[in-house]
Amino acid sequence: MKSAWRLCLFLLLAASLVAQNAPAPKSKKKAAAITAADIQALRDAIAGQQAAIAAQQQQIQQLQEELRHRDQAVQQAQTAATDAAGKADAAQQQAAQQQQTVTALSTDVTDLKNNMSSTVLTLQETQKNVKEAMESPLALHYKGITITPGGFLAAETARRSRALAADVNTPFNNLTMPGASQSFTSEFFGSGRQSRISMLAEGKLSMAKLSGYVEADFLSAGASSNTNQSNSFSLRQRQAWGQAAFNNGWSFTGGQMWSLVTETKHGVDNRTEALPMTIDAAYQVGFSWSRQYGIRLVKDFGNKAWFAVSMENAQATVSSHNNAANFLVGSAGASGGVFNQTITACSYSSSANATTCTPTAPLAFNPSPDIVAKLAFEPGFGHYEVFGIFSRFRDRVFPCAESSATNTPCGATITAPSALDAFNSSKNGGGFGANARWTIAKHLDFGLHGMAGSGLGRYGSGGLADTSVHGDGTLDLIKNYQGLATLEWHGPKLDVYLNVGSEYDQRSYSVDPQSLLVVGYGAVPVSGFTDKYTNAGCYSETIPQNGTGFLPGSLGSCVADTRALTEGTLGFWYRLYNGPKGRTQWGAQFSYVNRATWADANGLEPHGLDGMVFTSFRYYLP
Repeated sequence: MKSAWRLCLFLLLAASLVAQNAPAPKSKKKAAAITAADIQALRDAIAGQQAAIAAQQQQIQQLQEELRHRDQAVQQAQTAATDAAGKADAAQQQAAQQQQTVTALSTDVTDLKNNMSSTVLTLQETQKNVKEAMESPLALHYKGITITPGGFLAAETARRSRALAADVNTPFNNLTMPGASQSFTSEFFGSGRQSRISMLAEGKLSMAKLSGYVEADFLSAGASSNTNQSNSFSLRQRQAWGQAAFNNGWSFTGGQMWSLVTETKHGVDNRTEALPMTIDAAYQVGFSWSRQYGIRLVKDFGNKAWFAVSMENAQATVSSHNNAANFLVGSAGASGGVFNQTITACSYSSSANATTCTPTAPLAFNPSPDIVAKLAFEPGFGHYEVFGIFSRFRDRVFPCAESSATNTPCGATITAPSALDAFNSSKNGGGFGANARWTIAKHLDFGLHGMAGSGLGRYGSGGLADTSVHGDGTLDLIKNYQGLATLEWHGPKLDVYLNVGSEYDQRSYSVDPQSLLVVGYGAVPVSGFTDKYTNAGCYSETIPQNGTGFLPGSLGSCVADTRALTEGTLGFWYRLYNGPKGRTQWGAQFSYVNRATWADANGLEPHGLDGMVFTSFRYYLP
């Protein structure tokens, strides 16, 4: 750049000198002579030009120097700008990183605050739960076992239109006949005896869950129990059983429990029994059940189907009329065997020179336990059960108890009743049953139950007889039918229920070949034989007995064997409070019961009727 400037200046200066010193055009005149002054002037001019050139060169150098300084300044500025841009980029990047860091820190702080708040709430909830668990635990824990207390306290009343001298447990098969003094007066009882206490203990193993359950109420009476002042009724065992439920679906239960005959709401699980919602502790006519000793084996198939078989305590109940003393079913309980041996009445026979006493609670000599097998299904809509019962009955027969010189079974030489040739006679009984229950429209439950067979009377709430006795002393099993329909509506606070049930015992009678009497249950006349089955006295009131004022007169000539019991029940429960502190509820029930009897030879068929109102206030443990 500098060389180019210098060349340009030099060419300009040379051109100027040439132009000044160029010879003038030749004229025709002769040129003037060059003098020393001219030369000197030329020299001076050249010197001036040289000075001017030197000055221009100096100016050019100054300009070049300024340009160089300016280039340096520009380069420095560019370098500074580049550095500044780099620093700006770095600062921006750093600022972005700092912003990200700040954002992350802000998020962390927010999360930390949320975690702290959640932790505080969790800690407060834990403290609350711990406090509640300590102050009001739902269960107790002892050596790895969870113990859950339960039960309720009850204040209940029963008002019947015809007196039965019964608490809140109705003896359906004892409803009085039209002529009985009790049928002309009503009764009211207040009771807390159905109050209940229970305890469930559970422990878990790697392969099974172990459970134990005990439950009791006060619906039993000791020798001195009464309602005169202290109302000191004794505690009664309802349930007491243990269970091992294995992870593979098998379970084993043993003890006193609800019979496998009883319907359940889920599978065949204990403590899910589908009991009528009644206040009446005798539940409902048509409801099949028993609480007794049993051992039960159950297999669960995927929580959809269950098979169960149980071996349960047997106890035959007998009702027969006009029979001779030629059979023995059982005895009163032995006090040494911790059974009730109370005797209600004794009578002396001069001809037999013997005293016969009637026990309050006779016990049959049972030959074997009852066997119950059940299949339960829950396919997704409804709960279904089918079951079967096998029972075996036995008595000891005394064929010579009526022997005399004129009959032949025991020989002509036998002139007085004898135990000669006594033997045991057994009969097989049992039957089948089915249960079904559906939930309709979420709040409505509808259930059906039916059972039929021979010797099944005691499994019904009505308490009908299992068997009568033939004239020859052998047992005659009574055909029995039981049925129940239930409709229940369950709301947030209110439950309403409607039950209709019935139980039926068929006639069972025969002829005693020695006394020529028609004997048995609900007997009808047989041509050529004496019939003592009559209901003629069922309509005639008699005077009280023994003058104490506490023993109504007995109806004369009133056999009145029960043909059918029918009950309709309507009731409700209203929950006043249901929460962590337990549950309080109040309920009322109305029932109407009809006890229809077998007609006698004259067509007399008296009915025992009763309208009953129950109320209950209960507090359930949480």
